[in-house]
Amino acid sequence: MITIKHSYGADLDWIESFAKDFGGSTYGNFIYTDKNISTGTTYFLNTGEEDVVLLYIDVTYNADVHIIQSHEKQDFIGLYFNLTKGQILKTATDLSYDIGMLGYDVSIIDSLLETQYYISSGTKIYGICIFIKKMKIENFARTNENFSANIDKIMDAKKNTFIKFDHMSPETFKVLSDLRKMKVGGELFNINLMATGYHLVSNYIDQILNNDAIKKVTKNDLLKIINIQKDLINNLKEPFPSVRTIADKAHMSETKFKKLFRKVTGMTPNNFYLTHKLEKAKELLEKKTYSINEVCDQLQFSSYTYFIFQFRKYFGVSL
Repeated sequence: MITIKHSYGADLDWIESFAKDFGGSTYGNFIYTDKNISTGTTYFLNTGEEDVVLLYIDVTYNADVHIIQSHEKQDFIGLYFNLTKGQILKTATDLSYDIGMLGYDVSIIDSLLETQYYISSGTKIYGICIFIKKMKIENFARTNENFSANIDKIMDAKKNTFIKFDHMSPETFKVLSDLRKMKVGGELFNINLMATGYHLVSNYIDQILNNDAIKKVTKNDLLKIINIQKDLINNLKEPFPSVRTIADKAHMSETKFKKLFRKVTGMTPNNFYLTHKLEKAKELLEKKTYSINEVCDQLQFSSYTYFIFQFRKYFGVSL
């Protein structure tokens, strides 16, 4: 296993050392890493607004890697939106979490905390990191009473540090998925990345203020829901099983299962399954290897007409 220790920041001072830590270099806004470690795209952007930096990551790890984040500057927080597929474990002091699509896919981490990832070879990481100076958050809290009153939801009061592991909303998932389809680099992408970053922050602040339902779900029940999500995503080429079938698999009553699934994902089980099936269909179509009919058959949509209707409804475009 390769061990890499690196630092982030809410400025651009860390960029060059970050690239060197990964055996690579920078060119423009791109960070290139040693291909023996990872391949793909890592791209940073200064938003033009002081004290906010965005980092776009879409890479595949080619080795088992232990990453230690120990920041040289401790005046910022990191807001991480993570759609990782694969095995990854994160520890913050004495806490351990599975993160990514089938775990905690949103996290807020104080730069005071040393954080570690254990990444298996073959893991595909996609996400956006937003680094914001704490002073900026403090200034926002002073002018927003609602946020100030709820700031304890993202803090560890005993240690006076920002830390929270959470689940992204369906809207956030779609925004991140849409951005991934764009060609990285250039003015148009920069505008979209910046807009996405601000949208993610705004959407998550709203989520913190208005939806804390996930805390009412026990760890055991949450694990069951996550395992069902995993099963559904791994079986997109099969027809949707009945809610009764998957509720039984989770050892819950149908009523309890539906309520908990919506609390965790923001969607019904059927809508969750359909959303991921449509994302998969779009991915297959963009490869231009399969016809619309072939994709429809592969993913077992009930009919061609139904597939076209749902695709247009979800993506806002016609096939």
